[in-house]
Amino acid sequence: MPDAPRTDSVPTHPAPAAPERTSTGSIRTSTGSMRTATGSIRTSSPTGAIRTLGSNPATAPVMLHPGDAISNGRRALYIVLLGALTALGPFTIDLYLPAFPVLEQDFETTAAAIQLTLTGTMIGFALGQLLVGPLSDKMGRRVPLIAVTALHVLASLAAAFSPTLELLSASRVLMGMGAAAGGVVAMAIVRDLFGGRRLVVMLSRLALVSGVAPVVAPLIGSWLLTLMPWRGIFGVLAAYGVVMLVSTLLFVPETLPAARRQERGGATVAQRYRSVLSDRVFLGVLVIGGMTFSGLFSYLSASPFLFQQTHGLDPQQYGLLFAVNSIGVVVGVQTASRLATRFGPQWVLAFSTSALLLAGAAIVVTDQLGLGLWGTIIPLFVFMTACGFTFPNVQVLALDRHGKAAGTAASILGAVNFGVAGLISPIVGWISHDAGITATTMASVMVGCSVIGILALWLVVRPRTVGLLAP
Repeated sequence: MPDAPRTDSVPTHPAPAAPERTSTGSIRTSTGSMRTATGSIRTSSPTGAIRTLGSNPATAPVMLHPGDAISNGRRALYIVLLGALTALGPFTIDLYLPAFPVLEQDFETTAAAIQLTLTGTMIGFALGQLLVGPLSDKMGRRVPLIAVTALHVLASLAAAFSPTLELLSASRVLMGMGAAAGGVVAMAIVRDLFGGRRLVVMLSRLALVSGVAPVVAPLIGSWLLTLMPWRGIFGVLAAYGVVMLVSTLLFVPETLPAARRQERGGATVAQRYRSVLSDRVFLGVLVIGGMTFSGLFSYLSASPFLFQQTHGLDPQQYGLLFAVNSIGVVVGVQTASRLATRFGPQWVLAFSTSALLLAGAAIVVTDQLGLGLWGTIIPLFVFMTACGFTFPNVQVLALDRHGKAAGTAASILGAVNFGVAGLISPIVGWISHDAGITATTMASVMVGCSVIGILALWLVVRPRTVGLLAP
């Protein structure tokens, strides 16, 4: 069940100490309450709930979550910074996709071997999240974020100068681990600050980034290939990591108070994992998220060969195709956030998982009918839009129920999403080894993933058993 919101009344003491007047004219009492210059009192609880008391305490508004007191400007800043941190992972994974054919020629290897560098990155990304999430629940959000982002910068530089495919693959694993902190910590920070319907809105913004970034990254990568060799792409990723490192140091606050990290009787790492993994709904959306990402990355890993070699698109046309698909993700994410607050995220998932299956099946049918490029990209756009509907609702159902272990829950979600996708996406290259990658082989994996996602929704999550979101 979701964490029940708590509020605290204004504490009283028989003999309070002398109040302290602040520079703004407010008065801070010994209890931690704040009396403003207008006479109202603001008190906060250890959980972050805030009560603002005016002349009539009985009707005073209660802010259930710390983020409720954040100004719109500060909230917009958090969205930009946390969105950029979230995008570091997808950009690390996908920015070099248009260079796959060039890498195949430079290292004189096969398409399947080049796809394994993508698999290594995603596995590293998954392992990194499993490490960073619990650490962020124990040490706070900033320290793990700073340390792991620094690793990303060093690994990116190593990839840029790798003389062999083996060294490049090893560097890519470390890059994945280094990029892991951004998405996990960003989601944990949002959960620290927000809950209920506002959590839906904030997570939808991050889901927009995490959904659009994988399809925009190849467009940017295609453009970069016109300006520099493929090694320059990893230099750009190193620079991106440096910008995120500096931004974190300057602007990202610590949102997990020390009292919550070291509470007497606080949960251990094993207890947090047990709490999260014993939740049936969490396990169900974990499968749905992993299968949706697997379908998406099956397309991403196959598309450089399918569209550039089979259909003859140049890198710029290939990047433009990704840009068009990103519109579908944007539409899906923004529409889903509105529908989720009205109907419930579980019912939006009922729609989106069905759409994923129908779109994947349509790609198989149009390819078998020989309808060519347009027969593939039209249902593919529908598939990407359905991904946009799915991502934010998976995150909401996963995190809203586990506010006290937000970092752990986010790490498991991200690790499964990218780890499972890293294992499944190369299947496209494996089943196409002799005949070459086609739209049918790509979409067959997408269809299989969609079927598993639908079964997880109706047999494990069971939408009718999921309650409404908290306020």
